[in-house]
Amino acid sequence: MNPKQRAVLLVAAVAGVLGAWHALAPSWRVPLPTAANLPEERLQDFRDALYFPIREFLGGGNPYDPAAMFAHWPVRQDFNLYQPYHLLLHAPFALPDYRVGAVAFSVFSLLLLVALAALTAHSVRRYVPAPFAVTTVVVSALLVVSQVGKAQLYVGQINPLIALGAAGALVARRDRPGWAAVALALAWLKPQYGFPLALLLFVRGSRRVALTGTAIAAVASLPVVVLLVVRGGGLGSFVDVVAANLTHARATDYGAVDSLTAQRIDVAAVLFRVTGWAPSGVELVVLAAVLVTSAVLVRRLDRVSATPVADLLTCLAVVVCVVHQPGDVLIAVPAMAATAASCWRHRAEPGRRPAGLTVLALAVPFAHLYTVDSAVASALGARAAVTLDGVAVVAAWSLAVFAAVRLTRVRAAEPAVAV
Repeated sequence: MNPKQRAVLLVAAVAGVLGAWHALAPSWRVPLPTAANLPEERLQDFRDALYFPIREFLGGGNPYDPAAMFAHWPVRQDFNLYQPYHLLLHAPFALPDYRVGAVAFSVFSLLLLVALAALTAHSVRRYVPAPFAVTTVVVSALLVVSQVGKAQLYVGQINPLIALGAAGALVARRDRPGWAAVALALAWLKPQYGFPLALLLFVRGSRRVALTGTAIAAVASLPVVVLLVVRGGGLGSFVDVVAANLTHARATDYGAVDSLTAQRIDVAAVLFRVTGWAPSGVELVVLAAVLVTSAVLVRRLDRVSATPVADLLTCLAVVVCVVHQPGDVLIAVPAMAATAASCWRHRAEPGRRPAGLTVLALAVPFAHLYTVDSAVASALGARAAVTLDGVAVVAAWSLAVFAAVRLTRVRAAEPAVAV
């Protein structure tokens, strides 16, 4: 490293440490959960989607049953249909008392963000000669001070692990397909990540990764499912619990399409927030349209060796095709950085500008800080404030589609080089 790079490393390290301390503080300051403080946002996902569901499971119950969870534990949300292996994978964080588990989980999530930054540095080095340590520290610092990064630790989300899995599957799918399959299995932790990602990997030629990763997730979940079926008195009872879970999810306004607090970024929700109109069945139509369009284009991008843009389009398709929230764009960080580096290296090539604009649009959720949110809400209202990130992400996907069309046309028109 030259002196300038050392200076950047030092500044980023100091900023990262200060940002990490600030982001971790809610884990030891949050009050112990009670029925009186259910609206508490600090560590609410850790409370509702990890700690108490695992406690219910370890205690002999079925955490997928909303009635049981609301009767036995101080939770605000029902336990969504995460992969059952989640109840075993994260059990170590639910074994100690609540505060110890919260701090341990937050530190673990912080380390996962650093690992995601290291994966980003690895992706960038393919296109620009940036020192690995400098890029890792800089990206880590940016993550812990960004709105998306801080939200993971503030709310106690499991997205850092899923993001590392999804991004790892994309980065390693060709050189290390075995590790890529394991990474995809982690992305399957939430099916709304695993399904579209596995489908797009399959379409892009990584069939072994897609099938093996999906199989690993299924096999890992099978023992938990069998145990829940036996406990519940048979398969029929278990199916009834799943049906009750889905019914509750459709009925609650906490996370529904028309909820002003949900901050969804998928196309169906953004369409409703912008127009006030959401026709019946729109989510299935969006799912099919986004995945088909993206699948066709990523195959073309791979054929013309535009891998960074193909990876970015894959990540964007995952988060706009079905229910997702702003923090879910974390999966795109390595692809964003690699696309930016590739656009800089090939900046004279037609089609690179829309790819660069895609990165800028996708940066909006990371920069959408409290001050900006308050200003937007004051000027345009609460609905506009919770819609801003979604509009930016949907615009990013649209720009990525345009960039893919331009790049594939340009590359296809280039004369073949004799070997």
